[in-house]
Amino acid sequence: MPDMNADLDIAVLIPCYNEEHTIGDVVTRFRASLPSATIYVYDNNSSDLTALKARACGAIVVPEPRQGKGNVVRRMFADIEADIYLMADGDGTYAPEDAPLLINTLLTGRADMAVGTRRGVTDDAGRAGHAFGNRIFNGLYKRLFGRDFTDIFSGYRAFTRRFVKSFPAVSGGFEIETEMSVHASQLKLPVSEIGLDYGRRPEGSASKLSTYRDGAKILWMFAMLAKETRPVGFFGVIAALFATASLVLMTPILIEYAATGLVPRMPTWVLSLGLLMFSALMVMTGLILDSVSRGRAEQKRSFYLSLPARQTGRAPRAIGQAPAKRGTATRAA
Repeated sequence: MPDMNADLDIAVLIPCYNEEHTIGDVVTRFRASLPSATIYVYDNNSSDLTALKARACGAIVVPEPRQGKGNVVRRMFADIEADIYLMADGDGTYAPEDAPLLINTLLTGRADMAVGTRRGVTDDAGRAGHAFGNRIFNGLYKRLFGRDFTDIFSGYRAFTRRFVKSFPAVSGGFEIETEMSVHASQLKLPVSEIGLDYGRRPEGSASKLSTYRDGAKILWMFAMLAKETRPVGFFGVIAALFATASLVLMTPILIEYAATGLVPRMPTWVLSLGLLMFSALMVMTGLILDSVSRGRAEQKRSFYLSLPARQTGRAPRAIGQAPAKRGTATRAA
């Protein structure tokens, strides 16, 4: 883990799409809170003055033409080399003044990811639908993947280099935070959480989230990640549904056969047997893919462990007491 007594190369990553009303203030406050860090703003096809205002306030602005937060995060993680990565949104809802606290939580907890859980996320009446969805999806996450997180949708996170470089990042949109959480839970990486205030958007700044469209995408991502990481459970549910349907169709036929010795509804009987066979096939599929999933998890963890982790035996001190190097971004091919 990075040592707070040594120089730290800190990169602040801000994915942005049409945030001209807030991005200047966000960049300025991050520069004040983390004066030795490098601020990167990745502009995701903004049609307003987002890029110009971010650059004017001292950020390094990089365009990302593939639309979607997941595509931006994948590009940022690939481009930038640093010891500590801090990711936040450009809409001003996360306080840059909390950045040192979030980084200290990462380092003192010797974690690979620290999440700033959102206090006050339900205070705005306009977020009622989002807040309800958050509760549903957080509960579903705990049942499917474990209890490592209480707020899987927080966009305010700090990472070590080996988390960033081992994270596959296959999502294209706002479901990227869910994928980050599952990656940590699957590999049993050390993680930390800390409650931070969550503000409201200023007047004139509109949310890019769609309650139903993005909710459906996140639900689909849950299903795909469950299939990849817990295939026995995923295919077991499908097998149980087909087995239940088979028994519902089969039972009256068996009762009639026991009473009369006849099978009057042969097509229904054939269908019920087909469903039962398909159920058995789903069970076998889950068992086979479970071995594949375990092998993939071992490979991902081996790659994660191959990345160096800076260790220290000294007591850490607060961010800002030691000078830090500036982060660097590799040139896009």
